[in-house]
Amino acid sequence: MAIHPDCLEQLERIVGTSHFSSQREDLICYAYDATASLHVPDAVVFPATAQEVSRIMTLAASFRTPVIPRGGGSGMTGGALAVKGGIVVVFNRMNRIVEIDPDNLTARIQPGVITADFQHQVARQGLFYPPDPSSASFSTIGGNLAENAGGPKAVKYGVTRDYVLGLEAVLPTGEIIKTGVRTAKGVVGYDLTRLIVGSEGTLALITEATLKLLPMPESVMTLTVAFASMKTAARAVSQLIRSHVVPRTIEFMDNASICLAEEYLQVGLPVDADALLIMEVDGKRQEIDQLARTLEDRCRHLGAVSVNLAETEEQAQRLWQARKAISPALFKLAPHKINEDIVVPRSRVPDLVAKIDDLRRQTGLTMVAFGHAGDGNIHFNIMLDKSDRTALAKANRAVDTLFDYTLVLGGTISGEHGVGITKAPYFRKEVSHEAMTLMQRIKQAFDPLGLLNPGKIFPEVIA
Repeated sequence: MAIHPDCLEQLERIVGTSHFSSQREDLICYAYDATASLHVPDAVVFPATAQEVSRIMTLAASFRTPVIPRGGGSGMTGGALAVKGGIVVVFNRMNRIVEIDPDNLTARIQPGVITADFQHQVARQGLFYPPDPSSASFSTIGGNLAENAGGPKAVKYGVTRDYVLGLEAVLPTGEIIKTGVRTAKGVVGYDLTRLIVGSEGTLALITEATLKLLPMPESVMTLTVAFASMKTAARAVSQLIRSHVVPRTIEFMDNASICLAEEYLQVGLPVDADALLIMEVDGKRQEIDQLARTLEDRCRHLGAVSVNLAETEEQAQRLWQARKAISPALFKLAPHKINEDIVVPRSRVPDLVAKIDDLRRQTGLTMVAFGHAGDGNIHFNIMLDKSDRTALAKANRAVDTLFDYTLVLGGTISGEHGVGITKAPYFRKEVSHEAMTLMQRIKQAFDPLGLLNPGKIFPEVIA
């Protein structure tokens, strides 16, 4: 159902003519995300303040019109898509770093700030914001908060939720609330902050966040460790953690992703290796050399065929550029991909890798696996032409099988990407009826009219 003309007129008055559009050529720009699905909204607005966001929500409620929050549009599960039409609220004008407080190791920040820009700004003051999704150079803090983004450093430092002290947010009924604290401790009332973070924009519109920072590590070293088999590499990860050697990053790449990354950037990756680990260690300068040598010795003992240390910061950056280039480079293999981000306990990564090998052989499909092996988070990709119905049916069955096996191993079907619309059909695999009912009651309490980002997370979804 199209938005009432009176609603459109009032929206334009709230944000100003230059920050509003209902023209199709503009709406198309906000009709898709990284899923490549297309859902055209009825209007798009660009608010500048929490008060404007509040007025937008109050207006939408009066006209019973859906509202969809949007950051950089880089989501992998359709979380920012207007699957039921409505108003897309884009936060790129709310892009101020309000405050960086070195004394208390905190920052106040608006949702439209690009993640990497924020990291660079705090680094200038000798501070460190660890969450580092592959999309950091174009994703926003608001999107990271909505999806509880992680990234390579999560093995040591945790994910976005671990760095959020408090929020300013607008409820679907228009009220502006503040949650959490600006202190290291605080236990007054329910933890609404942690509830909203990771809720995929279905409970509230975040307009400001108070984030925790850390001192910048004195030194970082980056190693690449090649293995002749994926199973050996996966077992090595588990053994390293068991021996209490915890790098800040342990990234995993299979042969297909190694070859893609090397073709893309030509950084000297070992394309004959079946698997590659990229590891980083950080800490005080006098400790790093010894830690790197310990890692090298243990990796060789665990079956590594080669271990190389990045000799300069530039070399290390090139390695990470290659790692982050894998996802877009996958389209050299096929026009479409099915992208999943499953997680299992670290000790079960070898079992998961073996299962992926089995599925690859059984289906004959092109499968590429890489990701954050240090915390058991593997990005599993099936590359195919979706117009080939036989291949698509095989791929869907493979995903279903892998999800079932992931849960048997004690894992989860989504570590970073959220549920959105693409994983909603699988929601009941992991979440019990009782837990889902409770979640729906929470949604009802926040959003009694069901207007904020409808059609997301729960199985009753428009695909």
